[in-house]
Amino acid sequence: MKIIVCMVLLVFLTSCSEFAVLLSAGGAASQNTYSKAFSAVDFGVVVKTKKDIKTHVYEKIKKNGDNKKGK
Repeated sequence: MKIIVCMVLLVFLTSCSEFAVLLSAGGAASQNTYSKAFSAVDFGVVVKTKKDIKTHVYEKIKKNGDNKKGK
């Protein structure tokens, strides 16, 4: 709980919005609303699973392709 409070204080006291924090990790990103939403969702997926959305999709496709070859 202390970590969350410290992170929130850090964001507010440094005048950074949550999108600025998210986009700073992703490099130069588009100002498109869909791009921002995808970045936010992708960030949440990475925090929870340690893999980004693209890696999940790649592994799923690779797994399904290997299963079809075995049949």
